[in-house]
Amino acid sequence: MRKLDYNVVMETLTAFIRENVEKAEAEGVVIGISGGIDSATVAYLATNVLGKEKVLGLIMPYYETHDVEDAKLVCESLGIEHKVINIRPMVDTFASQLGFQPDNRSLGNVMARTRMILLYAHANQLNRLVLGTSNRSEFLTGYFTKWGDGASDYAPLINLYKTEVWEVAKLLGVPERIIQKKPTAGLWEGQTDEDELGISYRLLDEVLWRLVDLKMPKDKIAEELGISVERVEYVENLVRRSEHKRRLPFGPAF
Repeated sequence: MRKLDYNVVMETLTAFIRENVEKAEAEGVVIGISGGIDSATVAYLATNVLGKEKVLGLIMPYYETHDVEDAKLVCESLGIEHKVINIRPMVDTFASQLGFQPDNRSLGNVMARTRMILLYAHANQLNRLVLGTSNRSEFLTGYFTKWGDGASDYAPLINLYKTEVWEVAKLLGVPERIIQKKPTAGLWEGQTDEDELGISYRLLDEVLWRLVDLKMPKDKIAEELGISVERVEYVENLVRRSEHKRRLPFGPAF
């Protein structure tokens, strides 16, 4: 993986949040707190930069899992205002009007978009910005819901790979149990990010860095990492298929 100076990384992240909140003349930020490492890292960064009185955390579970307790741990350890909003009634009402029974993926996307509606409702009401929690690993592979968790005003972590977010989280003092837990989007019971992606984050990041940043040939990547070319092509396909998710809608030129 690339070698980053994490002192510079921290300075860049804090300046980014401060400058953009000031530029928007916003009163603070709203963050969806999932109990995972990405949202915890963004919450710690924002609180350090803006002060706890300018950060609101929304905990929006559909399932009652340990993630809620982990999300509360983040908010309480920072002393930020937070709300727990059970999204099950909203999501189930929406799903009941579809005229079909949504599968796990479709229902999960409804959950993600419901959460974003709530984040923006609070942000609009309070004259605040929504801080996103997407990282570069997820952004490049399309592992996010378009107009759901992929929507935000600013996304401080979007150019940091998942393995790099872990390093930032350690420096910020994010609770160890959150750093060590298996990443999950909480879209259905038992769901984990790595199972759904079909590859571990550590290997994914090594491949993405070489494929996207260094533009290395696929056979060289495979040789360097001791994996098959097919494994590299699997990651390449994730990037290619999700291209539409990384840009605003556009049409043909006339």
